Amino acid sequence: MRIFFTGGSGKAGKHVIPYLLDQGHQVMNVDLKPLDHPKVDNLIADITDSGQMFNAMSSYSNLGELEIGNGTPKFDAVVHFAAVPRILINPDNETFRVNTIGTYNVIESAVKLGIKKIIIASSETTYGICFSDGKTDPMSLPLEEDYDVDPMDSYGLSKVVNEKTARTFQRRSGYDIYALRIGNVIEPHEYAELFPHYLEHPEVRRRNAFCYIDARDLGQIVDLCLKKDGLGYQVFNAGNDHNGAVIPSKELAEQFFPGVPITRELEEHEALFSNRKIKEVLGFKEQHHWRNYLNWE
Repeated sequence: MRIFFTGGSGKAGKHVIPYLLDQGHQVMNVDLKPLDHPKVDNLIADITDSGQMFNAMSSYSNLGELEIGNGTPKFDAVVHFAAVPRILINPDNETFRVNTIGTYNVIESAVKLGIKKIIIASSETTYGICFSDGKTDPMSLPLEEDYDVDPMDSYGLSKVVNEKTARTFQRRSGYDIYALRIGNVIEPHEYAELFPHYLEHPEVRRRNAFCYIDARDLGQIVDLCLKKDGLGYQVFNAGNDHNGAVIPSKELAEQFFPGVPITRELEEHEALFSNRKIKEVLGFKEQHHWRNYLNWE
């Protein structure tokens, strides 16, 4: 596929794009700064400018495409990761503006240009635990896609709005638009740097419901979404199979979320941020469990 990828220079995107390239896709990275990769085409553009998104999405990716002589090629898919990545980077209103207006512009451009596969980055923060004021319990566990998401922060709210924007454009177009509620992204070097502290002090991961997604496994999930047609509007949790903790799941829930209803039987270490849907619907098979990189008992 010829893919229009926004935000590919960010923490997740810089690992997802190489995975997509390895699967044979052609990728143009659209970001405020380029991704230094020999096989990636880069275009500097601002997602909050509607005109720039329409123009970029109807653009050549590189000089070689001029040689074909058939005009501007059409993108086969849009993957939208560009965003302010969390609270406390920009003022709250700016975080909300960039994330919601940017997503609207990207999806609107794709739909009006007839690009029938669109994947957007939502977030595990939509479940309302991560950036809440004080210690917040979920309504139930495990966290699954039919949960009534209820954040209290500007970032999580922007992602809920983006899911609604995606659903609106899917109804209008009939195209496939999938929203990935991406868990806490872990890069390969971060297992050695971060996980020993996480495992010794599990309380620091409570706000993330102990979830993580290896950035390379996220690449697999995006590729599976690109290859899965006909689902219309869908939301998928994008997380790894197990918790980022050594404590068994039931005990973890009892210790850190006491009294929260458990809606179904959990496997011993099954993630409280459930990835059951991506396994059943997309065929996701985890490749990068944290235990692959740490010898921990």
